[in-house]
Amino acid sequence: MSELIEVLSKQEIQKKVDAIAKTISSDYKDKKLVVIGVLKGSFIFMADLVRALEIPCELDFIGASSYGLSDQTSGTIKITKDINIDIKGKDILLVEDIVDTGTTLAFLIKYMNECGANSIKVCALLDKYERREKSVTPDYTCHKITEGFIVGYGIDYAEHYRYLPAVYHIKT
Repeated sequence: MSELIEVLSKQEIQKKVDAIAKTISSDYKDKKLVVIGVLKGSFIFMADLVRALEIPCELDFIGASSYGLSDQTSGTIKITKDINIDIKGKDILLVEDIVDTGTTLAFLIKYMNECGANSIKVCALLDKYERREKSVTPDYTCHKITEGFIVGYGIDYAEHYRYLPAVYHIKT
């Protein structure tokens, strides 16, 4: 059985989401923002984030995976669901649950640029910068972590634990 150690409580997450939403609302107040969540992990974070925004936005999702059912990245990115909105000439906010090695994020930024996005910024719930392999840094981050495998608040381990209302370090 796995042990869960709380890293961020439900209340701490909401406080950080509200603060980032305020900053994003200010940064994009005169722009047409398209918020694109990276499935599946970002869906809970993105839902809370867009409800806290003070500006209108379009919403879409993209599915990309490099983990599969493992806790180690394969290094190969696969798009599992493409975006439906035409993003050419639009300002994109890419929402990630966790930026770890940066491999998926670098791939998605390149992909969005190839689709003709006007600008691309990244908002991440968690920045696990110690394991970074690609030169990418989220523009907006709720929390930085250094180690451990994280679950909860949309983040899974082999499709389990997404439903948890807080973020936990999982010890197996």
